[in-house]
Amino acid sequence: MIITRSPLRISLGGGGTDLPSYYRKFGGFVISAAITKYVYITIHQTFFSELIIKYSKMERVQTVEEVQHPIIREALKMVGIVDPALEITSMADIPDGTGLGSSGSFTTALLRALHTYRKNLVPASELAEQACEIEIDRLGAPIGKQDQYIAAHGGVTCFDFHQNDKVDVSPLRLSAEILHDLEDNLMLFFTGVYRSASAILKDQDDKTKDSHSEMIENLHFIRELGTQSRQHLEAGKLPEFAELMNVHWDFKKRRSQGMSNGQIDEWYALGRKNGALGGKLIGAGGGGFLMFYTEDKTRLRRVMTQAGMREVRFQFDFEGTKVLVQ
Repeated sequence: MIITRSPLRISLGGGGTDLPSYYRKFGGFVISAAITKYVYITIHQTFFSELIIKYSKMERVQTVEEVQHPIIREALKMVGIVDPALEITSMADIPDGTGLGSSGSFTTALLRALHTYRKNLVPASELAEQACEIEIDRLGAPIGKQDQYIAAHGGVTCFDFHQNDKVDVSPLRLSAEILHDLEDNLMLFFTGVYRSASAILKDQDDKTKDSHSEMIENLHFIRELGTQSRQHLEAGKLPEFAELMNVHWDFKKRRSQGMSNGQIDEWYALGRKNGALGGKLIGAGGGGFLMFYTEDKTRLRRVMTQAGMREVRFQFDFEGTKVLVQ
């Protein structure tokens, strides 16, 4: 049996500039942090020439072409598994549709498991790029590249997305003390709302492809905020970074009417009134998790849980996509 896992992620700056429709014209920059919440894939060789696939549904098919799950089908093709006798199962600590990059984590974990089965040694960046090829190029999802890259690499990491599709990967240069304070003061609260990232990102993607001036200027500003966030974080200026989160959220909401709603805005305002120095909704928007930076966790935790939100506690993950059992 082979078991792999990939971390989920939070975005700390520049989110949205990792979509090919933007970075292939202007270049993108994103800071992401992998967290200790995971997607798991298990692969078990069976005695029968068939594929048994278990996720939110169950499939039992004879050939790769018959697989209904698009990512699993394309991953099997990419790795070159044509005569399978396998059982593939997926599990996750957090449901998909919550803004933590679960699709990218699922794809990288799946590819790592399949490559391990085939005894292929694949570096993290190649693994991430293969996951991007499946989701973006083969399946046409209007999504960015940060999820696959942060899942593969782990850590608190900066990604420069170049116009020629090259991606530069570098760790955020934080002292041990600042890294601990950042990890300790970030809090995640679940809104209870699931949504499709692709549906929200498609509007941004279409407008960027059409050179919609307001969208382009918005993303230019978000990219600059990402650069400023890096400067504040590396200088140990965490309250200043937190204030940039608020600016980011304000500009992020302008990209789509579906980015927020009255209930999310109320929760956000409640958090800001009760100890949160900064905050934003994680992921494409419309639901998922609100993330706050606070130096008064007890007060914020009490108020937000009383308002009906569920806190999810986490630490940073520095291992990325890895094999647990082989």
